[in-house]
Amino acid sequence: MGTNGSTMLEPLRQGLPPVDPTAVSGSASCALPARFDAVRGARTFTRSTLSQWGLDDRFDDVALVVSELVTNALRHALPGDARCADAEPEPAVRLHLMRWSTRLVCAVRDPSEDRPGGAFSPERTEENFDLESGRGLFLVDSYSDSWGWHPLAGRLTGKVVWALFLLQD
Repeated sequence: MGTNGSTMLEPLRQGLPPVDPTAVSGSASCALPARFDAVRGARTFTRSTLSQWGLDDRFDDVALVVSELVTNALRHALPGDARCADAEPEPAVRLHLMRWSTRLVCAVRDPSEDRPGGAFSPERTEENFDLESGRGLFLVDSYSDSWGWHPLAGRLTGKVVWALFLLQD
């Protein structure tokens, strides 16, 4: 079942400051297999896409954030047996990169409806305080200009976790 990327990411766009749709200068996405080696593929895809957009100088920060978002999606959002499946009809995790004139957004879609967070969640309690589980989102927060998440709407289940990078004009 194919999904129109612009419809799926509408909640993401609503969560960001208003943008002129004609100012979108690039958009790319890739499906990721439900295996942890997908993180390497996500980094390769990010390097190639940023290079095409003339943003090689932003690769280190963006790749770190992409790695954390994809790792979180694979670790926390997929059922245990899905990580072993060799072939799935619809990839469970998808990476989207979108560029506007003054910003770059990386977004990772996953099938879990649980809010991201762990120790870095606003609802942190003694029960869920675990350095390991919150470190990834701490890095995302540290290396990006902002981040957030939105549940998917319509027939799609899951969420999109995104990170925003401001670009120099």
